[in-house]
Amino acid sequence: MTNLIELLRYDFPDINFSPSNTFYWSPLSRTIHYIESNNSNRAKWALLHEVSHAILNHKSYENDLELLTMEALAWQKAQEISIKYDINIDYEHIQNCLDTYRNWLHLRSTCPSCGIRTLQIKSNHYRCHNCHTEWKVTSAKFCRPYRKINSQNKKSLDQLDQVTFV
Repeated sequence: MTNLIELLRYDFPDINFSPSNTFYWSPLSRTIHYIESNNSNRAKWALLHEVSHAILNHKSYENDLELLTMEALAWQKAQEISIKYDINIDYEHIQNCLDTYRNWLHLRSTCPSCGIRTLQIKSNHYRCHNCHTEWKVTSAKFCRPYRKINSQNKKSLDQLDQVTFV
């Protein structure tokens, strides 16, 4: 991992690299956080993925679908830049990573009253086109807490349900 970090520092001097307990891109400090002790292929792929977020200047997203799009674009860019470092990113790994976001989006967009898949109407807010239930969801990426706001059949219980998945 050390050799790859040094190459990336040279190729992208405007990006900072900092050892951490996980991989992520911090746009405010323009820092890639990475697990220094992990030298596996998956770690290298994750590092290139986070570098791709930086290259693409990903900062924030307005809705859940935009986040999924940003993740897909970052993986596409990671595949492009991986060639220079003689790293082959496994296609199945990319799809598995994207599946976590697809599953997250699927759960968040499922109406808690009738089970229909819906579209987000604004940040952290969904409304069912079938039964007109409205609910808010957390900004957490792999948890689906939501709070019902209303529904046509008067089941506005103001309850907090939660589904967590890996």
